[in-house]
Amino acid sequence: MESEIGQEKEVSGFAPDDPTDGREKGQWATRYDSIATKHIFGEAYYLGGIFLLDIVLIFYLATDCLTSICDNESLKIYGLAWLGGTLGGTLFSIKWLYHSVARNLWNFDRRLWRIFTPHISGALAFMMVILVSSGIVSVFDEDSIYNARTTLGFGFLVGYFSDTAIGKLSEVAATFFGSTEKHGLKHKK
Repeated sequence: MESEIGQEKEVSGFAPDDPTDGREKGQWATRYDSIATKHIFGEAYYLGGIFLLDIVLIFYLATDCLTSICDNESLKIYGLAWLGGTLGGTLFSIKWLYHSVARNLWNFDRRLWRIFTPHISGALAFMMVILVSSGIVSVFDEDSIYNARTTLGFGFLVGYFSDTAIGKLSEVAATFFGSTEKHGLKHKK
């Protein structure tokens, strides 16, 4: 794309670079056939359902509504870590879904990525909180992880940036355990 002064500029393909999504004024109909549209809405309902369920569960854990069921602080903290990570991964997947649909980049082959990202993000946040609370990974004071808001917020960040977090964990593992090159495997960044 060219800017007004005639120089090329890099366009990310996502808002706010081009709020028209490359369409002419009044061009409102979907670019996707009925089969793709069915799958897109299926993903949207799935991610929306996870989002709503996650919010309800976070509310219950964060406001002590489950105290009558289980008075276990560890369950609350680790549950909030998992739910915060799931929320982050779900929001990232929703954002990716609507951007890819709008920019005509949606494809069926990314469906598994969008379906599993919330769950991978939740599990990753859960394990990161365990690693921080154990002292193995020192991101911040390990005792602060026992604050519900800290755990929920940290879990959300790990979940939203789970691809980056997994990459960083791979670097840590390569440093800690050594390279796998001697076994015919190469660590890719």
